[in-house]
Amino acid sequence: MGVLDVKVFDEEGKETVLKDILEGKWTVLYVYPKDNTPGCTTEAKEFTELLPEFEKLGFQVIGVSKDSVKSHQRFKEKHGLKVKLLSDPNAELIKALGAWGKKKRYGKEYEGVIRSTFIFNPEGGIVWKKLNVRAKGHAAKVLEEARKLVGAGE
Repeated sequence: MGVLDVKVFDEEGKETVLKDILEGKWTVLYVYPKDNTPGCTTEAKEFTELLPEFEKLGFQVIGVSKDSVKSHQRFKEKHGLKVKLLSDPNAELIKALGAWGKKKRYGKEYEGVIRSTFIFNPEGGIVWKKLNVRAKGHAAKVLEEARKLVGAGE
């Protein structure tokens, strides 16, 4: 089973496959660990702020985490987020993308979500990816990559 066939839940709680969400558009898909945590909130706000720039280039921006649809709805409401958020409760998509693995916190090792970003072309192919990113300032870097990919450079 390829990445495009992995099932996730959209914002209405409807189960769908990634392929249907990509809809033949350029897509920035960012994977983040958890709603309402400092880094994830910063990242979501930065992507929301730059969303009009991404949309001008023909991109949609989508965040994915293991959080529930309800958690995503509260997260969006609380912070005025405009990006789409997908729920991947069993981390199937996250693992298929390679954004799951060993992490360290306070000297302890554990398995978890690795903050990562992927750009899909309209055919559903991954044309750019960055694993283990820092939240702050990341959206602006992704926007630069998006501009390069669609030939809208300075």
